[in-house]
Amino acid sequence: MNYAIGIGQRSSQAGRRVGVALVSEHHELICSAFEGEVRGASWYRTLRSRIQELGISSAHSAYLTINTLSADCSFELGELLKEVRMDRVCVGLPDPALTSYLDDDPITARGLIHRFPDDLQREILEQNQESYAASEQNIECNRHYSTHRISEAVATRLTSSGFALSRSDVNANRGRIALASLICQRYGVEHKEADRAVDDALSEAFDAKYGTYDYAYDARAANSRWTDDFKSVHRRSSTTPLSAANILNVGVGAGHEAAALFSDCPQITFSDIAERGLAKIRERIPSSRTVVSSAEDLSALPENSYDLYVSLRTYNSSFFDTSAAVSEAHRVLKPGAVIIVSVANGFLYAQRGQIVPGLIIPGTDFVDIYRGMDKANLIGAELDRAGFKEIRMFPTSAEIYLSAVTA
Repeated sequence: MNYAIGIGQRSSQAGRRVGVALVSEHHELICSAFEGEVRGASWYRTLRSRIQELGISSAHSAYLTINTLSADCSFELGELLKEVRMDRVCVGLPDPALTSYLDDDPITARGLIHRFPDDLQREILEQNQESYAASEQNIECNRHYSTHRISEAVATRLTSSGFALSRSDVNANRGRIALASLICQRYGVEHKEADRAVDDALSEAFDAKYGTYDYAYDARAANSRWTDDFKSVHRRSSTTPLSAANILNVGVGAGHEAAALFSDCPQITFSDIAERGLAKIRERIPSSRTVVSSAEDLSALPENSYDLYVSLRTYNSSFFDTSAAVSEAHRVLKPGAVIIVSVANGFLYAQRGQIVPGLIIPGTDFVDIYRGMDKANLIGAELDRAGFKEIRMFPTSAEIYLSAVTA
């Protein structure tokens, strides 16, 4: 991966910087290419010429920094895969010109595609800063997304508590445990004190961002039927009506979605680390129970107690431990109960009123349109490991839903 990025660095600064490398099963370089290496030729055309010269029909792995579109809007990686059989393909980022899912995209259509890790994705973005800054993947198209950054808020809160961490420190340690461990190492404090500081910082950051969240900037503003989407997923996943189920809703935010979905549900418990959102939902649904608790630690709630666990657009939150959250969900659900979670998969391009699919790459100002599906697949794998069955995925215009049943 690093080699492909290094190759891409040789491309002209005036254009798109793309690097690709083919590797044998013995981890030996077969051949490589970069955008503009041959005047007027794309990386694919240059690599194709070398493949033909070498008589190559297969390779173990390919590493490509950007999944580029050609002038006729076909995917050059797709063309390569027609000519060369490969066991493994790793891709960094989507083309900056890509604004929606296309049917012939090899990343969404094939199962062998892997992704570069976040730190290397950020390097590719730096190489192609101008191209991405001018693209619709730039979150500056949405003021709320560009001005409310959890990592910045966490860094500010920790600094005010005596633990001066930069945004880069926070982005490099995006798990609760990792961030607390960094504080312990740097400041020589006990884990208990570091854990408490991290929890307080996260609670305040999420409270500030979502406690007063303006849904005018939300992707759901362009999908007025999002409540129907959820109800459809529920009907296809459970035979128990919402009005008859004992429901746990994890991750309340400002309470808008909870009020829209669960106002008529007599047995409802809301859980969140942000107290401001919980206070709002208590006002909207006075009969509800509220618990200040993270999805990863529901120890305040008894096991085998709920018929339905719902957590919408929480599992893709910053610093979220999916494995721990899924384990806790399994613990509190009754046998045969249903879990429904969703992954946000789009932000609102405010000026145009359209949804740009994807999730923000941590520590950047850009959306990766593949990231939502990547996250959904990871959640599905965690559900399977935790013992859930009948795992299903339901993509919609603004988010991806997953449902499963406890064994």
